[in-house]
Amino acid sequence: MTHHLALPDNRVTILGALDLERTPNGVRPRRLPAWTRPRLPDDLMDLVVSQAAGVRLRLRTAARSLALGVHVTVPVMPEGLLPASFDLTVGGTVLARVPATAGDVLHLAESRLSPGPAETVRFDGLPAGEKDVEIWLPHSATVELRTLDADAPLLTPTPPPGAAWVHYGSSISHGLEAPAPTLVWPAVAALATGTALTNLGFAGSAMLDPEVARAIRDTPAGLVTLKAGINLVGEASMRERTFVPAVHGFLDMIRDGHPRTPIVLVSPTSFAGLETTSGPVTLDPETGRKRALGSAGAGALTLSGVRALLAKIVGVREDPALRYLDGRELLGPDEAAALPDGLHPDPAAHLRMGERAARLLVAPQL
Repeated sequence: MTHHLALPDNRVTILGALDLERTPNGVRPRRLPAWTRPRLPDDLMDLVVSQAAGVRLRLRTAARSLALGVHVTVPVMPEGLLPASFDLTVGGTVLARVPATAGDVLHLAESRLSPGPAETVRFDGLPAGEKDVEIWLPHSATVELRTLDADAPLLTPTPPPGAAWVHYGSSISHGLEAPAPTLVWPAVAALATGTALTNLGFAGSAMLDPEVARAIRDTPAGLVTLKAGINLVGEASMRERTFVPAVHGFLDMIRDGHPRTPIVLVSPTSFAGLETTSGPVTLDPETGRKRALGSAGAGALTLSGVRALLAKIVGVREDPALRYLDGRELLGPDEAAALPDGLHPDPAAHLRMGERAARLLVAPQL
């Protein structure tokens, strides 16, 4: 007998999303609350907030087969269509990975959408007996959730067993270079430590927006990690004079809702082009690698300068639940070969970063 649910349904918990946008056919998870949308009127930010990095369905069932009805939208990047798959885990172990094969295609360079059909993503051969199942949505795609069919009843879902971990970062945390949602480094770390991840990694958009700080303030968390600096340096969007108070303000707002929660402030990973040269950054069409153009004037930010400033900020605040982690401990200067464009980690580097983050960033705070 097939048990059919129209989504959303209270027998399916949607984790990692701070908003569920109702659609005529279902619901679309978004990674920031609805009230932030008119206050962040940037097309890139709107897109990456809609992409489902870290978003997953949690359900309890004895079903051996599940069928998820979805409509996905996947962007085309200069290097081609981004990979999009659905990963199913039981007890933190990935048991199945099913690629998206239909849906809309968003041509970013042309601001054009090629419409495509909805599809059904099937997971068969699941273990017998009652179990907690999580279905991780494609981290690179916008996903409309429509239906869920199972060959056994859906039971009352159990809460995630681990601590709630909220992580903020840039494209390196969003992980569009990873081939699957559970292979992005924050997801790797979360599965290794049993934590319940909310991934607020926004490609090209980690600009210390106060709206994001308010969202983190209002989100339950046993651990908050903030990977800050690379987008601000790469876009040359701040100088030292504005960067330091912006970081303090971001931390102050989060502390209003999490007065004693462990917070780790993480500096950028290695990128040789910006270590001692300021942004903005451009892509060299001949080499396919990113390079810094440099900024004139006092107070221009570099990665080495940002690391020193972040460490100083942590020291000045004298907050016993706040610590600093040098991002090069997650991905260091000797791993430049793992950065195809000079900045973004390849799939193998995401796995290494996840293993290191589990050990250095997450586990010590739990």
